[in-house]
Amino acid sequence: MSLARYVAVRLLLVVPTVLILYTIVFIVMRVLPGDPVQAALGVHYVPPEELEELRAKLGLDKPLYVQYFEYLAGLLRGDLGESMVFQGRSVWEDIKDKFPATLELTLAAFTVSVIIGFVTGSIAAVKGGLVDRAMRVYGIIAYTMFIPWLGLMLIYIFSVELKLLPSGGRIDPRFIPRDVTGLYIVDSIITGDLRALASALEHLVLPALTLGIVLSGAYTRIVRVHLAEALRSEYSIAYRARGLRESKVLAHALRNSMVPVVTLMGLQLALLLGGAVLTETTFSWPGLGSFLVERVMYRDYTAVQGAVVVFAVIVSLTSIIVDVVYALIDPRIRY
Repeated sequence: MSLARYVAVRLLLVVPTVLILYTIVFIVMRVLPGDPVQAALGVHYVPPEELEELRAKLGLDKPLYVQYFEYLAGLLRGDLGESMVFQGRSVWEDIKDKFPATLELTLAAFTVSVIIGFVTGSIAAVKGGLVDRAMRVYGIIAYTMFIPWLGLMLIYIFSVELKLLPSGGRIDPRFIPRDVTGLYIVDSIITGDLRALASALEHLVLPALTLGIVLSGAYTRIVRVHLAEALRSEYSIAYRARGLRESKVLAHALRNSMVPVVTLMGLQLALLLGGAVLTETTFSWPGLGSFLVERVMYRDYTAVQGAVVVFAVIVSLTSIIVDVVYALIDPRIRY
């Protein structure tokens, strides 16, 4: 019951979190130079009367507090509004179109980062010595690596020189599968389209590997530290004294060192779902990150506000899920 009460309270706290972020974005977008009307028209000079007419149509002639509360009222009804630049297009529909691409990249990069991080961190903790130092160096380098640079290096090696993988995009336009879930890999499996599956996997390799390598550095370091500490703990010594195989000792130690790792996993997954902006722009990946960058440049107030609200909800819900997983992993945790 304590966990249930905790989850209920955290769900209630999502509301002020979203409200604060919406307020900040509302203010920042209007402080930045630029105008959505001129961005939509794409010309240097527009007659003042035409500008005023378009601004009135978009509601930009109203006082800021009126704009703020009008959008907030729509938000409470679940309405994210319409794009100011691409008139007639629902922000919610745009986000729904872009989200599957970000989710697909997120899950692939997350899987790559966890696998690499757990393997390198576990090897460092178990082997020690020179191997440990090598893994620590890898963790530092990977964690501080600039994503666009790494992405361009992989593009140069595997796309330009070796010509093995595509340099950008999500799939070959000729092989787009029938839309079921919006996830090309899942849709191609459901529909049995092997050409679409092969094309989607080819396009996913480089961005997932780029983002996965960078994220793995943090896992390498945190797994190494906590697993090494667990392997030196008194209960591990007691297990060995009772004759348990080292693999069993390692399994127990790994479980007991998982709580801080799960914390990092939850935070990184939430941030990835929020949009891996650098990776998406480097590989021309049509996800939420690229969508947000494009709409910020256009000063599309409603689109940016809607995207940030969705990001805030995703991060908040992911954080709650992580807290629940804590309790499942470690029965000593109480809320």
